[in-house]
Amino acid sequence: MTLVTFNQCPLSSTITQVCVSAGDERVLRQRFLCAFMLVIISASLAAARDIALVANKANAVGAITVSDLVKVCKAQTNRWPDGKPVTFVMRSPSAPEMKMVLEKVYGMSESEVSSLIVTSNHGRPTHPAILIATSDEELVNRVASTPGAVGVVDVYSINSSVAVVKIGGKLPLEPGYLLHGN
Repeated sequence: MTLVTFNQCPLSSTITQVCVSAGDERVLRQRFLCAFMLVIISASLAAARDIALVANKANAVGAITVSDLVKVCKAQTNRWPDGKPVTFVMRSPSAPEMKMVLEKVYGMSESEVSSLIVTSNHGRPTHPAILIATSDEELVNRVASTPGAVGVVDVYSINSSVAVVKIGGKLPLEPGYLLHGN
């Protein structure tokens, strides 16, 4: 048995003594553990990002189906309907913010996507199928400066130099949007 002492009220000098049994200690530890886990889970959910598909403003693409997006991301689509070559710009497959894209779009592991990038760019030195950007700012700038380019970026990194593309008829932050982080 453990003896715990609490101040009953800051204004009162009365001290209450509470006896805590071993079973009560276990309950207190379980409650603390549950509260701790709730904080950890909440933090991880808050860290999840909403990702948007953006395009070069000269692209005629304003919307894309999920299956067509997969083809673009896997470099299975070489040209847009208007004839411009397709370039997909993304962050490194190892970047934490790309985890959702790997799962929902590629359906592949990080190493498989990395291999796909090397294979897709082989033989295309002047206009690679997939470009890797080191930051969201660089990604937006590359999409803005590359005709035919599209890329996936954090919604809060979008600026007026690129156009947001609907995926499956939905815009980022709309319910049911494919790349919604939570």
